[in-house]
Amino acid sequence: MSAVSRDELRIVSEATYSAGNAPSRARKIVEAGDTIFATIRPTLRRIAQIPESLDGEIVSTAFCVLRPDRHAIDADFLYFATQLESVMEGIAAMESGASYPAVRDVDVLDQVIPLPPLPEQREIAAVLNTIRTASLHQAQCEANATALKRAAMRTLFTRGLRGEAQKETGIGPVPESWLYSRLGDLAEIAYGAQAAVANATDPAIGTLILTNVNLDLEGHINLEKRRYYKIPEAQRERLSLRKGDVLFNWRSGSTNHVGKTVLFDLDGEYTYSSFILRFRPHRLVSNKYLFRWLTYLRTSGFFTSQRNVSSINSVYNASLSATIPVWFPDAEQQSEFVSTLDAIDRKIDLHRRKRVVLDELFKALLHKLMTGEIRVGDLDLSRIEERDPATTQVSE
Repeated sequence: MSAVSRDELRIVSEATYSAGNAPSRARKIVEAGDTIFATIRPTLRRIAQIPESLDGEIVSTAFCVLRPDRHAIDADFLYFATQLESVMEGIAAMESGASYPAVRDVDVLDQVIPLPPLPEQREIAAVLNTIRTASLHQAQCEANATALKRAAMRTLFTRGLRGEAQKETGIGPVPESWLYSRLGDLAEIAYGAQAAVANATDPAIGTLILTNVNLDLEGHINLEKRRYYKIPEAQRERLSLRKGDVLFNWRSGSTNHVGKTVLFDLDGEYTYSSFILRFRPHRLVSNKYLFRWLTYLRTSGFFTSQRNVSSINSVYNASLSATIPVWFPDAEQQSEFVSTLDAIDRKIDLHRRKRVVLDELFKALLHKLMTGEIRVGDLDLSRIEERDPATTQVSE
């Protein structure tokens, strides 16, 4: 089932086996145009359509194979119909098994879908395919820009901008003119609030507190989960965040998340939890450069390679954080580094926002077209590929 992407609803990988070594579940032969629907944990929406390249291949019995009667239903229309909320809700209601929820093939086959005439089915499928293709294109552009960012960071922090000779250090090559310092000598380091915030969801409690779940791996602050904390007056100065503070996730149950770093840039009053360290740089390095440097160290595997980090309890506390090596150029080059990476981030964000808008548009039209609330002839799709995601819409 892991071969089907939940985000893209398509097959993203396959494996080849000899008959003697094939898994016991490898039993269902599929044809191009079939829709496969995972019956184990069905609410995870592992749904995909079989492409021409996999015609005649085999899928697991964990999938219900839906083969369209071409005289009654368009293959693409069937694929989209399985994604309707009404279908998903009907299947979820048939789940059995608390720890390993599953449904039977017959539970999927018993679901009811709308069935307009074939010509209209094809028109609806064509509209939805247009939007889906545009969304997948934006996702690929985002992935390409993200790969470019990683390559740019590796080049910038090993070769610099001036084409100068390199010198070997404990973390690899850096430009010969760069200076070295420990993080503790470059920035003030402070722990966050020692507070139990799991149930502190009432805004009346006080200040928004950022925990490790609010810091994502791409350097953004996610406020989907909000917690609050009443800052003791005696600790207000230490615990109140300022714009430009660098936040560092020093403790995590996942080695991949230790060292997550975010540049705090929100308006209003915020504080931070005890699993986060706050770095406030002095004069030699800018806060934006330090943010980028720490992100580079994490993505290059520096933090997870340290002996103090384990898969059970990943730790990089204040004392150890003070020893983090920082190599840095002069202020002018620091500014150029930041500008280069900021430009790539803006490109990534543009593609991400376009994809989000297209995905929302797809969900809205999936329901409205399938139920007949909107007809294909009423749509204007000419603006789907506009550059500004805020204007990506369908006019009725």
